[in-house]
Amino acid sequence: MKIDQPMDPDYDAVSVGFVGFADPYAMEGISILETGDGREFHMRAFSGEVAKFMSMYVAGMQTPVPSVYNMINDICEMNDLTLVKVKIYESGQALRANLYFKGRTEMVLRNYRASDALALATYLGVPILVRTTLLKKMDS
Repeated sequence: MKIDQPMDPDYDAVSVGFVGFADPYAMEGISILETGDGREFHMRAFSGEVAKFMSMYVAGMQTPVPSVYNMINDICEMNDLTLVKVKIYESGQALRANLYFKGRTEMVLRNYRASDALALATYLGVPILVRTTLLKKMDS
């Protein structure tokens, strides 16, 4: 599969519409991913720490940056790679993600935690794609 191929019809582009907490202790994060036509995917069961960072990135703040995101950014810079998109999908009972990098070569990291991939995509401002079957039309 080539990274520059046309968008996969099984995925839709989303934006992060909301990031918050599912509990009063800010231990569990929740995010609402939205398409332009009103479909949503409610993603939860990830750490409150990741949710805190994502909410800062959505608000346009780029600091503080967790060391793992800095590490990925440094590896990309050293190898002339750029994260170009993230695809989120179900794998059994868990959400997983593929991260697509482009540079001197193309690289796809497969089956990583969706919450980390979502936070990284939000931090770097790259497209987020969600499997169409996860998106639901929300009544207004």
